[in-house]
Amino acid sequence: MGQQPFETADVDDVPVVTAPDGSAVFPLLVLDGRGSLAVFELAPGQVSHAVSHATVQELWQVTEGSGRLWRRQAGREETVRLRPGTAASIPLGTAFQFRADEDADRPLRIVAVTMPPWPGTDTEARPEQGPWQATAR
Repeated sequence: MGQQPFETADVDDVPVVTAPDGSAVFPLLVLDGRGSLAVFELAPGQVSHAVSHATVQELWQVTEGSGRLWRRQAGREETVRLRPGTAASIPLGTAFQFRADEDADRPLRIVAVTMPPWPGTDTEARPEQGPWQATAR
């Protein structure tokens, strides 16, 4: 197996892109086709678009702010509280939507590992029907 170079990234130094769900994304690192690391952010009161992923799954950890995450998969559905320290999984094919609390004094910020790495195709994030009206782009 070939060696992969060391990489270092700082969230303050990477360009911000908009995810298909409307959240701001700070793409950080990709590791040899295994996974990618990014930070997602919603401003207080913002609500993402509901989506599901065609080929990737994710692990999240909230680092700032607060809000809620809705998930639906194979007849199961739940809404959970998000706050610093909360970790959540988004298994393959799960419909999900998240929102930042309106009265928060900080954005909702989530560190996410995507496996395999985000493919960057227009067909990866599929629109879904979620519980809230989206306000993010």
